[in-house]
Amino acid sequence: MPASPPDALTLIALVMVAAGVGALGFVGVLQARTGLARRARLEATATGSLAAPSRPGAFAGLVGGVRRLGGQTQDQDPNQVSALRSKLMQAGFTSREAVAYYLGARSIAIIAATVATLMVIPLAFSHTGMGALMVAAFFALLAVMGPDQVLRMRRTAREREYRDGFPDLLDLLVASVQAGLSLDAAVSRIAEELTNRYPNLCDHLMLMTLELRAGRARKEAWARLADRLGIDEARSFATMLRQAEDMGTSLGETLTAFSDDMRSKRILRAEELASSLPAKLMLPLILFIFPCLMGVLILPAAIHITQAMHH
Repeated sequence: MPASPPDALTLIALVMVAAGVGALGFVGVLQARTGLARRARLEATATGSLAAPSRPGAFAGLVGGVRRLGGQTQDQDPNQVSALRSKLMQAGFTSREAVAYYLGARSIAIIAATVATLMVIPLAFSHTGMGALMVAAFFALLAVMGPDQVLRMRRTAREREYRDGFPDLLDLLVASVQAGLSLDAAVSRIAEELTNRYPNLCDHLMLMTLELRAGRARKEAWARLADRLGIDEARSFATMLRQAEDMGTSLGETLTAFSDDMRSKRILRAEELASSLPAKLMLPLILFIFPCLMGVLILPAAIHITQAMHH
């Protein structure tokens, strides 16, 4: 017996929900895989172990399939690939194959949305066709824009952490350099101290420490760190270090001046947020608090007036 239109619409809606959740799930798989691989690589380097972390067979097959699909759909334009790799790196995906994984996840999301939309087409000419098409359009939009939105949200959250932690990083750098440590040793020490407060920033610091130990030049390592962080403060600091190294100025005095400037900027940002708070509170105050206040003030008087009129 064929299903009635409402039952079919419910089935299609469930399929579209599964497609949208699955599409975003592949981005989650990419996030978990990249984070675990990065931490395992850093821990293996610190302990001297070169053994690769073991992964379940099904998970490895799933990740491999996403990577192969992304490699087939990867753009050939080096500029676009470089820009996408920079965005992924700023969002925390530091793997060399992050572009292939991301493109594979986005392709699977589009395929899932296309298949689910084709399943909705037979209901387009029934009396529930408009509702089915709206459900299909919503989840198709979710599948197309979902991975990019997740990537943008991760970048925004990490940039906020980087901006909050960079003044603390500079203060500790000043204290460490004035205590007699070299800049490279100070960075390694600070990465251990700030791990609990700013874990993502410390991951980048540890990666830069490994680059310095591998023989990369200091100014190039700091420039790469600024590109990975994607904030203006890190770029300015990398430029300042390069100029101090080229001109031979005192590193301690330069760090002190830059740290004072970063601390002043953080205070200004806090004051700016505090000054914008009344304007942001105006809308919820009018919509939610003001009606309740008026009800508390006017309702007793209205009750007394009503009782007086009845008497």
